[in-house]
Amino acid sequence: MNRMAHLTFALLYRDVRLGVNNLRLHAMRSLLTMLGMVFGVASVIAMLAVAKGAGEEALDQIRQLGSDVIIMESVNTVPKDQQRQGGNLFNIYGITYLDIERLQETIPSVKRVVPVKIRHEQLINQSETVAARLVGTSSHWFDLVHRPLLGGRYFTELDERRLHGVAVITQHLARRLFPLQPVLGNFIRVAGSEFQVIGVVRSAESIGGEVASPDRDYDIYVPLRVMRASVGDTLVQRTAGTMLREKVELHQVLLQMDSEAVVESVSSAVQHLIARFHSKEDVAIQVPLVLLRQAEKTQHRFNIVLGAIAGISLLVGGIGIMNIMLASVTERTREIGIRRAIGARRYQIVSQFLIETVVLSGCGGLLGCFVGLILPWIISIITGLSTVVTSGSLILSLMISLSVGIVFGLYPAIRASRLDPIMALRHES
Repeated sequence: MNRMAHLTFALLYRDVRLGVNNLRLHAMRSLLTMLGMVFGVASVIAMLAVAKGAGEEALDQIRQLGSDVIIMESVNTVPKDQQRQGGNLFNIYGITYLDIERLQETIPSVKRVVPVKIRHEQLINQSETVAARLVGTSSHWFDLVHRPLLGGRYFTELDERRLHGVAVITQHLARRLFPLQPVLGNFIRVAGSEFQVIGVVRSAESIGGEVASPDRDYDIYVPLRVMRASVGDTLVQRTAGTMLREKVELHQVLLQMDSEAVVESVSSAVQHLIARFHSKEDVAIQVPLVLLRQAEKTQHRFNIVLGAIAGISLLVGGIGIMNIMLASVTERTREIGIRRAIGARRYQIVSQFLIETVVLSGCGGLLGCFVGLILPWIISIITGLSTVVTSGSLILSLMISLSVGIVFGLYPAIRASRLDPIMALRHES
């Protein structure tokens, strides 16, 4: 048994060496043939890397909102053209404090409720005006919306109970308001009240799309009770011939569940509860978990489409290998006849040509993987896009290149093995 295995290995080694030597005799032709596989594999890896990077970036932004969180938002149901008309308009809409009490009493799966009140304000900073958002919320906001603390501290429940006029601001706003001054301990005057800056958090860009990020670049976070005592619940806007008043108790509420498993069922319960007490559709409910699953499905389809498109170049490379091997069979007809005349079996002829195609496609695949690692890096530098090269894409591309080599090399190999030895010996090379 060992002797048979040793003999088989020796014959295989001989065929591999013979195949490699034949390819070396026509090195330039072999190199040009491999280029089809090189660029095919590289394009597959690069396209999957771009798709993966873009998808992961979008998915990460959605994940930041939390897969166990439900977001409720107040929606103004009055059309904008009606708001612009002259006269007085008093509009009441959105989430109320009573809604929060009902949610806490009715749905036991709610672990944490974070109410949010938002006012868009203008800050006067020396000679310029800065548009910012005044966000009144609870101390649990920073537990759900994960933003690293760059300096100072968050406000606490004690600050809320004692109505301390403290504020946490975003990094971009701190640079804008206090470019040459210490930030912590300084004061911001907004909405007729003065707040002392006790902390700075890292800014985060908005997500956009179907779900909005709960924070912006220029935000001022203050205790909700302090903000409510300062600005109240009614906003009055006066323009030429128009006075618009709107009352919104809460602009946003973040509901954190006990577990991810109950998010979808609770979201349905929340919708029914809101619909029962709100005749107008003035409350929108967003579930990041559902959006995350939809985005993952879309990303999976996108990867398949891009992989299929890039796989066409591998198909072209395989056709090039078949073309070269068919030409090689014609050139080496006399050699095949001699091998057959001295006792070579058909399967040995097949294996010889298959080995050559596998060497071509395998080397092309390996070079393609190397180029495929470099291309995404170049794309990231030039375009700024995020790219992610996975080990799965490398292995998949290499396996496809080997499979393409075998499939497209099989026909020339079988054709070579079926040559008549006598006719092959008479062939003039």
